[in-house]
Amino acid sequence: MGVRIRRAQESDRDLVVGLLDAAFMDDPVSGWVLPGEEYRRARHARLMGVFTDVTYEEGFIDLAEDGSAAALWVDVPAEPHRSEDGDAGEGGDAGEGGEDEAVQVRLAVDPDNERVEQIARWTSEIHPAGRAHAYLWMIGVAPDRQGEGLGTALMAPVLERCDREGLPAYLEASNPRSRALYERLGFVFTGTALDLPDGPSLWPMWREPQQH
Repeated sequence: MGVRIRRAQESDRDLVVGLLDAAFMDDPVSGWVLPGEEYRRARHARLMGVFTDVTYEEGFIDLAEDGSAAALWVDVPAEPHRSEDGDAGEGGDAGEGGEDEAVQVRLAVDPDNERVEQIARWTSEIHPAGRAHAYLWMIGVAPDRQGEGLGTALMAPVLERCDREGLPAYLEASNPRSRALYERLGFVFTGTALDLPDGPSLWPMWREPQQH
């Protein structure tokens, strides 16, 4: 389908946050991190805002021109940068630096909610290291536009670049429907799910560059 895509600018922040807030409000992982509808509606946009701000700083956001969908990408280097004291620097995965970032997320969203910190730390710990790759942090489609193929269209340019440059891609699927979509795009489940305590699962998925 013909979807016009542009790179989101800082001035698009509120649009992106509002879009992600609506798209993930009923997502199983959002429900686990922020249990209870009233509580989730009060805090969810703040969580999406943190994710958006980090992506602006470390990666890029592709946006459907009509504002119906957004994809948050980060290009991850082969090895995380390490400072002299051994902590992971910007773009780092696990370790003390990852834990510090997880604490910062909790403090920004809700200082009393340990689950915000836990999900940030656990996803950092399962993130593959050793090979450079494109990381699809989140992709959100407006609830009234889901099922139209917007997610696939939004991902296509980056996956085409990955194939041209021989670059793998990685993501975590948060529900069975999205996992099936990513499988159709060449992503493969790594074999070890992140099972949240008394909650849903996240499926880490890896995509090797493909020949066309």
